[in-house]
Amino acid sequence: MPAPTELLFRDDAYLETATARVIEAGPAGVVLDRTIFYAAGGGQPGDTGTMRLADGRVLRIGDTRKGEAPDTVVHLPVTEPAAGGGPAPALALPAAGETVTLEIDWDRRHALMRMHTCLHLLSAVVIAPVTGGNIAPDKGRLDFAIEMDALDAARIEAGVNALIARGARTETVWITDAELDAQPELVKTMSVAPPRGAGRVRLLRIEGIDLQPCGGTHVRDIAEIGAIRVLRIRNEGRRNRRVEIGFAPTAVAADR
Repeated sequence: MPAPTELLFRDDAYLETATARVIEAGPAGVVLDRTIFYAAGGGQPGDTGTMRLADGRVLRIGDTRKGEAPDTVVHLPVTEPAAGGGPAPALALPAAGETVTLEIDWDRRHALMRMHTCLHLLSAVVIAPVTGGNIAPDKGRLDFAIEMDALDAARIEAGVNALIARGARTETVWITDAELDAQPELVKTMSVAPPRGAGRVRLLRIEGIDLQPCGGTHVRDIAEIGAIRVLRIRNEGRRNRRVEIGFAPTAVAADR
């Protein structure tokens, strides 16, 4: 069974490149000893990018998933179309033990970081249990267990943008499973339970605004998000209400 993958993005979500050693490679994908690629989970899609092999060849990574073995990450190469429209060539995967160079699609990742962090702000403005969520590079949404008449798009948009405008640092915090059990109010999501089993749980703290379990990637300061707008609010079932947000057309992410 492969050893756990060292998740470099947990300590530094701004790493764009890194080297890693191949643990195994096959039709199911490539497992490395460490990675900067975020594996899909918690509503955030997996990272894309490239993997440069020792002989100079470059594999395009089209998705990143959690492996069957605990705490492993699988990088999924994609076959580039053949020139002239012929059949795609077979992928030449790296060998076990080979050192490879990773590079993520930074613009896509950074947009996901901004949107993921913004959903934390949304959950601080709309005070209700979160029943679901999803993140894309250009938009995101949270589902809330709340009555429709309690939601006002203009108020939500103004509240989130006011938080972004004032700025606040983010910080990763670790607590034990027992500490989380003693503070159940920290868990806002009803549909996704915080990962347990390792004895500790990762939280994201946004200074003075939010603190909740989260394993995703986030910006260092919420001012980096840029202005957002509420795209729509709609019913999703008898009591669930979906609030969808996107970056404002004129929004520009602050310098990192």
